[in-house]
Amino acid sequence: MTDHAPKKLFIKTYGCQMNVYDSERMAEALGGRGYVETQVAEEADMILLNTCHIREKAAEKVYSELGRLKPLKAEKPDLKIGVAGCVAQAEGEEIMRRQPLVDLVVGPQSYHRLPAMDAALATGGKALDTDFPAEDKFSGLAARPRAQRGPTAFLTVQEGCDKFCAFCVVPYTRGAEVSRPAERVVDEARALVEAGVREITLLGQNVNAYHGHEGGLAGLVRTLAAIDGLERIRYTTSHPNDMDDALIAAHGDCPELMPYLHLPVQSGSDRILKAMNRKHTAEAYLRLIERLRDARPDLALSGDFIVGFPGETEADFADTMGLVEAVGYAQAYSFKYSTRPGTPAAEKPQLPGDVMSDRLARLQALLKAQQTAAQEAMVGREVGVLFEKPGRLPGQMVGRSDHLCAVHVEAPEALKGEIARVRITASAPNSLAGTLA
Repeated sequence: MTDHAPKKLFIKTYGCQMNVYDSERMAEALGGRGYVETQVAEEADMILLNTCHIREKAAEKVYSELGRLKPLKAEKPDLKIGVAGCVAQAEGEEIMRRQPLVDLVVGPQSYHRLPAMDAALATGGKALDTDFPAEDKFSGLAARPRAQRGPTAFLTVQEGCDKFCAFCVVPYTRGAEVSRPAERVVDEARALVEAGVREITLLGQNVNAYHGHEGGLAGLVRTLAAIDGLERIRYTTSHPNDMDDALIAAHGDCPELMPYLHLPVQSGSDRILKAMNRKHTAEAYLRLIERLRDARPDLALSGDFIVGFPGETEADFADTMGLVEAVGYAQAYSFKYSTRPGTPAAEKPQLPGDVMSDRLARLQALLKAQQTAAQEAMVGREVGVLFEKPGRLPGQMVGRSDHLCAVHVEAPEALKGEIARVRITASAPNSLAGTLA
């Protein structure tokens, strides 16, 4: 693009933090084609739906959204509509067949090719790319722009998964595990810090399997911690089988690595864990938690749980409840099992819906009680808070504590992007309140 007015790009992002990162990079890639982002779909010259295939009925939700875009496409025949992400990878040509209004379908490993795909659309055709290309998509993307950023950012360091859990589509939609070279990650982190970022969350489908640094994820964390101005580091999502000694040690002696860890277990039953192909036991998970807490006693833990996996009995579910009681989670995500076509578990007899709903309600009641207790235990303590934005009330700022809790504080807006000590004075269901210490 040269002297033409900028074209407008609207991206709707579904799912995980990795999709948030991918959407940012897609917008940057299309910036070279003259696109600027808009938050209003009706203004857009291109609409991209960056999809997730993890949750129930993911594909149906995408088709429903595409149906809602039909009137807009009718009003603006030149509007380009694209589907990206994991549903695009899984559905491929089926998306274009079911919804002819779609002009572009691109998988999560091919979005660096978006500029070329957009150029192809200019000739009046359509574009489909759901390959797993040999080239590194990150090296094909332009350097991130130096525009001022908020104080927190995501940075993808690893993609794909080799674990093949029986319920999960990630190995099929994201491919095998691939790690970005450490020097490229460090360069991108430095650019983010220069743009105003103080906290970076390292992302991967199986982030602690990262091997782009000779010291693994722990080595990368320590290298990033040496960047002047980078105050906080987090990572997600991890697998118990890849939590090595070096990473456990980093939680104890690297102050930049925040005391919060998302470590999914999915079930507390060894029988169900085996059926899920998790390749670890409940006891091994509990011993791992002990080691982590020995290294960092104030570590806040988060987890993922699936109830109603095919074959789960009431005794299996009781084992899950027992594991939750033993760990004590500060936060957790829990879901009823839902089938994913093409995965091994999808072929097994499913549990009745009312049984799954009852178990989920009981599990969520326990998890909520633990989260409430963890929040209330913070009252009276002093914590570090990275302020991110103004709150809803005048004179209020909102930030995140070391343990990833939202904290509301009466503070000047000048504190945005700064870390300050805060004394916690009250606990609410999903946030804390405090005063500057």
